[in-house]
Amino acid sequence: MAELTSMANIGREMARKLKNVGIDTPEMLTAAGAKQAFFQMKNLYPNVCLVHLYALEGAVRGVEFNSLPEDVKRDLKAFSDCLKGKM
Repeated sequence: MAELTSMANIGREMARKLKNVGIDTPEMLTAAGAKQAFFQMKNLYPNVCLVHLYALEGAVRGVEFNSLPEDVKRDLKAFSDCLKGKM
């Protein structure tokens, strides 16, 4: 079974946080998607920020987070901003 740290953008600390919200494998992260994983992390770790969401999306897509298309970044920022008022 592959480790979360085998994915782009996922270091030991991000992997630890993902495991603490029940996402233990790359397959689980891919199935959950970046937004759902971020939402779960935000509930447990209120200080996670937009960069974490970008990193998760990049991991799911298999790219470095700074390579995400601008329209994807805008969508993720809108999602993150929406959560700010609800957390």
